[in-house]
Amino acid sequence: MTAEIVNVPPPRVEADPSALSTPPPPAVERPWRALLLRCVLVPLIVLAPLVTLTPSADHRFNVYANGGLYAGNPWLLVRNAFSTVPTFLDLGNFRPLGRIVEWSLDVVVFALTALFGLPANIGLRLVSFVSAILLTVAAVVFAAAVTSRRERLFSAPPPVPVALLPFAVGTGLVAAGWSSTTVLFGALYLATSALVLAVAAWACRSRRPGVLVVLAGAGIAAFNELALLAVPLATAAVLIRGRVVLGRSPFRGPSARFLVLLWAGFLPVILPVRAIIYLRCADGGCYSGSDLAPVGAPAALPGRMLAWLPPLMWPQAAHGFPRVTAAIPLLALVALAVLAWRAVRGLRRLPTLDQGQTYGLAAVALVLLILGASIAALNAEVQRFHLGLGWRDSGLTTVAGSILLLVFVRRHLMVALAVLVLAGTVSTAANKDFRDRADRGQWPFLHDRIAQEVADFDPTPAGDARRCALRAAFRQTSAHNSRSQTVNQREVRRFDVSLNRATVQLAGRRFCSTAPR
Repeated sequence: MTAEIVNVPPPRVEADPSALSTPPPPAVERPWRALLLRCVLVPLIVLAPLVTLTPSADHRFNVYANGGLYAGNPWLLVRNAFSTVPTFLDLGNFRPLGRIVEWSLDVVVFALTALFGLPANIGLRLVSFVSAILLTVAAVVFAAAVTSRRERLFSAPPPVPVALLPFAVGTGLVAAGWSSTTVLFGALYLATSALVLAVAAWACRSRRPGVLVVLAGAGIAAFNELALLAVPLATAAVLIRGRVVLGRSPFRGPSARFLVLLWAGFLPVILPVRAIIYLRCADGGCYSGSDLAPVGAPAALPGRMLAWLPPLMWPQAAHGFPRVTAAIPLLALVALAVLAWRAVRGLRRLPTLDQGQTYGLAAVALVLLILGASIAALNAEVQRFHLGLGWRDSGLTTVAGSILLLVFVRRHLMVALAVLVLAGTVSTAANKDFRDRADRGQWPFLHDRIAQEVADFDPTPAGDARRCALRAAFRQTSAHNSRSQTVNQREVRRFDVSLNRATVQLAGRRFCSTAPR
């Protein structure tokens, strides 16, 4: 007898209705991505009214001169930066690497004109806006690096003060006078401020420091005066973080080795350079932007430590309280409010700083504020500034002050965020008022027209006639601005050289055919 084995399918199992109704798991939150978005958008919103601000001082010529010279010959950047070191040492400064960056930024602005027909005044502001974004990102990374105890910096959500930092930094981006970094050489000095913060963050989080750190120290010494603050700030950040935040000896571990290597690269360059500058400039007559006046520094230091406060900068930008009821500030209010509302949803779920982290971050921020204010207080020109006027230190002091304001915020987070949104709106209004005042008169119109003629070069005789008329108007403007009521031939010559370089590079023709060669 044979038995047949039959495979019987298993009985059908009905689906559990409760399982079908279970909601899908919530999407993974990305607080760092949202924070990065705020780092990009908040500075853009506050600075947007300055996008058409007329170039001033050396910016009137440098974009055209450096863009026309180096756009087609980029290798000349390095050669000229180092071949002119003796000349600039006689003038009192040593910035070969900083000069390469400065000229490269001019080439970027010039490239925007060549590729997209964008006038230089607009391209100049857009590049400075990018530097402001870099500064805001660097501020967030710096604060996170000082406070984090984890092996991986971004493995945990950012603390509340770090999450609010873009709103505070953006509020401080005010056009507080023509020497402010938001107006004059903003791309260079805001990027330099970001570099200072990035080096300090690197020092706190370094794992295997090596030769690259030595080269970084030497490079900082050859960058510019503001960049020199990176070395003492990194030292303070490592020592304070090790003792206060981590609770261990700060003289051991990779961060301590990082400091040794950083100073080993920094000192052999900066000491002989500063000695040479002192010998050549002790009697005065050197470049005023690099000149040191230690006698008046103690009196100027308290003012520079407060000059970053937005309520002090607003009157300097607007010549009074800014007009917040205009259309642009109201649009800024809406945009900032939307960003704040998106931040509110996850703000209460973010971690807060414990006592060690709070005191450590506050101490490092205070050191940063003192360093930034000190380098400004040592300058003879800045010592004559009114309270609230901006200078090259404004980027660093704004970050330091913002951290000090936010680090102790534990309660009433919604109120703090609302205050930052309103303050950012007033800063936007102040920037608009500054731009409106700056656009009055013949001089802004003249340089805006020059930028447009270079961007949209017309090779016809009519175009040449327009450009020659602009050159004649520049001669008249130069004579009008001269105290002796005579034409400043040096400035006119600089005008001709700069504009000719630009138009020959862009269109193969001189700016004005009747100008002297």
